[in-house]
Amino acid sequence: MALVVDPVVNPVVNPGDVGALLRTWRERRRFSQLELSNRSRVSTRHLSRVETGKARPTPEMVLHLADHLDVPLRERNRLLLAAGYAPAYRDHQLDDGSVAVVMDGLRHLLDAHLPYPALLLDTFWDVIDANAAVDLMLVGCDPALLEPPLNVLRLTLHPGGLAPRIRNLHTWAAHLHQQASHRAEHTHDRRHRELVAEIESYLGGPPGPLTSSGPVLTLELESPAGTLRFFSTSAQLDTATDAALEGVHLETFLPADVATREAFG
Repeated sequence: MALVVDPVVNPVVNPGDVGALLRTWRERRRFSQLELSNRSRVSTRHLSRVETGKARPTPEMVLHLADHLDVPLRERNRLLLAAGYAPAYRDHQLDDGSVAVVMDGLRHLLDAHLPYPALLLDTFWDVIDANAAVDLMLVGCDPALLEPPLNVLRLTLHPGGLAPRIRNLHTWAAHLHQQASHRAEHTHDRRHRELVAEIESYLGGPPGPLTSSGPVLTLELESPAGTLRFFSTSAQLDTATDAALEGVHLETFLPADVATREAFG
């Protein structure tokens, strides 16, 4: 399966807003000016002048502070625009030729993971591609949920999706909610916050704390082949310089018992 992921549209920024935006990111990271100063080796006096608009930071300074604040790439472009500079990071669609080699390499990993399920997901858990083994997991799902953009969080926890067949739904839902909440806290992106709210709407509120009795958390899924038990791994690009690739990750499932391994041949 394949789909085109639309780029995220960020609010318009005005030149001169960079100080306020940097202060917002500092507060989101719960840093005082002193802590950011110690981390970045920029004086608190200069930080204060930048945040209040009394000093205009160079593009290098903007990116230096953004790096220490762990600001996502799209938001770094916004900071640069707010300071009156050109964006530093490209932001192509995932079907653009400039990222084709990267995407082809990631899709090759999907096939390499056969006979077990693997999915290539964007930062919002929308499916970019998946291998053929995923189909066995999707038996019985509402066809409407399988229309693109197919979202893994929605498909897993929606009553018309996998949820009725997940034997340890509470535990797995707590795991997914934790992941989505952490990403929303990191990016402060509206769509991430909406995903967290959507998950909670299916669960009747935030789930309880994540607990597991085994060495790894497993997904226990009823299927025509019996109960499938998987543990999952996630691999993300750590060297992305194109904003569209930031957050793209490979989600792979491995059998957690002999019966599941045999079900996939």
